[in-house]
Amino acid sequence: MSNADCPVCRTADIVCGKWTLLVIRDLAEGRARFCELERSLEGISPRTLSLRLRALEEAGIVERRTFPEVPPRVEYALTDKGRALVPIVESMRVYGREWLNEDGACVEQPEPAEPAVAA
Repeated sequence: MSNADCPVCRTADIVCGKWTLLVIRDLAEGRARFCELERSLEGISPRTLSLRLRALEEAGIVERRTFPEVPPRVEYALTDKGRALVPIVESMRVYGREWLNEDGACVEQPEPAEPAVAA
């Protein structure tokens, strides 16, 4: 199977961009404005956030809603296609809690205790 035909590869093309899964994580909570996302995503530049949101909008993952107000208000939300990615983020959250230290280092899970054998 070529990468172009592989559903895992095609999904990775969308979600593996830097910051993408974190944008999806934040929007899973509901609609958010640009400044709210920027504050939540510590270290992201406004230009990078703008490019990520635009790419996700083009992929049909995020919808952008502009309100006719002064000053203009723009909100972002996940589409149905975007909400379908939330279980991936949740699985990563569970994995991180179970297998990674707070510093991101991998941890070994303790071996399950063997049941005591009655003599």
